[in-house]
Amino acid sequence: MTSKTAMLTGYRVLDIAQVVAGPTCTRILAELGAEVIKIELAPHGDRTRAGGVRPRQSPFERSSQSTYFYQHNHSKKSVALDFKRAESIELIKSMIRNVDVLVENFAPGVMARAGLDYETLKTINPRLVMCSISLAGQSGPLSIKPGYDYIGQAYAGITDLIGEPDGDPALITMAIGDCATGITAAMAVGFALLHRERTGEGQYVETSLLDTYFQMHERNVPRVSMLGPKFNPTRTGSQHPDGGPTGIFRHPDGTFITLAVLPHQWEQFLRALGLPELATDPRFATARLRRENDAQLKAIVEGWLARFPSRDEALLELDRERIPSAPVLTLIEAIDHPHVRERRTVRRVHDDHLGDFDIPGFPAKFSRWTEAKDLRAPLLGEHNSEILHELVGLSKEQIAALYNDGVLVQDPLATNTLQPS
Repeated sequence: MTSKTAMLTGYRVLDIAQVVAGPTCTRILAELGAEVIKIELAPHGDRTRAGGVRPRQSPFERSSQSTYFYQHNHSKKSVALDFKRAESIELIKSMIRNVDVLVENFAPGVMARAGLDYETLKTINPRLVMCSISLAGQSGPLSIKPGYDYIGQAYAGITDLIGEPDGDPALITMAIGDCATGITAAMAVGFALLHRERTGEGQYVETSLLDTYFQMHERNVPRVSMLGPKFNPTRTGSQHPDGGPTGIFRHPDGTFITLAVLPHQWEQFLRALGLPELATDPRFATARLRRENDAQLKAIVEGWLARFPSRDEALLELDRERIPSAPVLTLIEAIDHPHVRERRTVRRVHDDHLGDFDIPGFPAKFSRWTEAKDLRAPLLGEHNSEILHELVGLSKEQIAALYNDGVLVQDPLATNTLQPS
């Protein structure tokens, strides 16, 4: 029997983050039950509100919603204010007294210049857990640089390894580093809260894209360290540099499969191919020789594939011998795969302004809790009055004055409003 109460119910998080990395962290905390208050910067809010698919709008009804914003910010509440105003900074400090966690992903130094650095905030709330997310960390020569996922890829030696051997480096066009850094940050916040439960102490946590990307070099960092110039990883295109065969292989119909054959699986791989004679072929006698003769091995595998009318029939043969293999799916094919639908790896959501669409599911499964199915993302500034009344104690008149002074902004379609008519 699963519990209806999520693990982080009772915790309150202040989210002063934009785009992907920070919002990924706080979205995970929100789905696990924390009350997440997203501070959005006037006049337009999180930059993702301008991206993705947006609702069809009449000149008289302009929604601040978008699919990009929804994916990374559902399950949160929105407070929208002018961050450059002293009144806004004081409002945030007042909220700090009543929150457990603050997550931000400004460039290093921005929070300090605003008077919102950890040393200041911990005097207001000693139990505060504050997490900063940045390109390269809060210290070191690169810490002053602004940047996004692709910049982190380049500095981590990732970009240089992607692409064809005789071509230019290629870009990974998904926010792999941003999402992984957000997950790292959520993990770190969770552990910091566990520490606080045991000791009563808050603390400062920081994560960076660069640090996270280096975790993805699963074996080459010590190799380079020990071997120096003798070992310099290079681009290998569709094939893994360690051979195997491991890589991408083309079927004559223009589709592709991916194989990942480790050395201990060589004999069963040959059984799947029906080519037992390769077991005594001197070109492939060892894993090292298979790596050195990878191009010849690729030609043999693609010749074998060509015997089948379709790649799926070839994959069935590989499955019979339990060879790790997969079709190379388009995103359209991947989203529609019955496995990801059954497990809610991809889930269907509804928004009153956007309609029905798919977003990724929660990346972990728990035996005592199941994810909510009635997700909702806030309109810009939708919860201004609720949060400022409950957390800061402002009256209706004080909130109205903040609207009049331009400190607060709100989507005109939001129903939870105290702004003047």
